[in-house]
Amino acid sequence: MNKTDTMPLWVRLAFSNVESRKVALYFVYASAVFSIYCFPWPRYFMAAEAFKSFLIEDWSWFAMMVPTTMWYWMSLRWLDRNAAWVDSA
Repeated sequence: MNKTDTMPLWVRLAFSNVESRKVALYFVYASAVFSIYCFPWPRYFMAAEAFKSFLIEDWSWFAMMVPTTMWYWMSLRWLDRNAAWVDSA
């Protein structure tokens, strides 16, 4: 990633040590998957055996992970629109 003077601080902080778009996409995908995991599923599906492995029963983690996922996604969009990725060739 080319770090320029015009890059906002919130983008620089999101992907400070990420050099490729592929790794940045992994950040976004992992954050989205963890957000889904952090949803308090046991509150709504107590009888289902599949949801007994979900230990999170409150909204705190989900409420934190959704903005984090949006931050990574918006930072990736900013980098894509401003051609900030280094060509690997």
